[in-house]
Amino acid sequence: MSVAVNPPLPTFHPLLEVLLPRPNHRAAALARDAALIAAGSLLVAACARIVIPLPFTPVPVTGQTFAVLMVGMLLGARRGALSLLLYLGEGAVGLPVFAGGALGLARLIGPTAGYLWSYPIAACLMGFLAQRGWDRRPLLTAAAMLMGGGVILGMGTLWLAQFVGGWSAAFAKGWLPFLPGDVVKTLLATTLLPATWNRLNAKGPRSGYGFRRR
Repeated sequence: MSVAVNPPLPTFHPLLEVLLPRPNHRAAALARDAALIAAGSLLVAACARIVIPLPFTPVPVTGQTFAVLMVGMLLGARRGALSLLLYLGEGAVGLPVFAGGALGLARLIGPTAGYLWSYPIAACLMGFLAQRGWDRRPLLTAAAMLMGGGVILGMGTLWLAQFVGGWSAAFAKGWLPFLPGDVVKTLLATTLLPATWNRLNAKGPRSGYGFRRR
């Protein structure tokens, strides 16, 4: 009696894997991966300089979350997660990479720590979805962005609750004010990513644009 085995799901190259193909030489490939991981952390740090304080909550509006989600989409699950772990490490050792140029271990245990710790998880999720083609069609890209944003807001709100007096206050201060921003970020991503793929595919078939098996 034979047992049917489902074939593995197809996986796709993330965008930067196509734009910057992996060198054949192992040392060069490792150097390229390290450079991409470092560049992703620096992009998040740069976007963290965009800060709009809100008077009713300790959580500001920043450009970080959009950068986190895009880094995951562009680099893939593994490199995206490593890039955000590097970002947290940079802040922990004293580099001014957190929102508004903040730094230090205190940020990783303070009211907004839940958002920070969610970044590697959200980036990994976004990379996982991108490697399954979710960055190539507007509706799937929008769904991925909302899922990644939900991870960040969910973990951030859960942690924030112990500082603001409970779940309802945390929801009002740590989730609701940021929904409009998530909509804007989703619209940006659904405009940029599928359009980029369409332009690349319009140039003709090239190695790496399609899917590959694990």
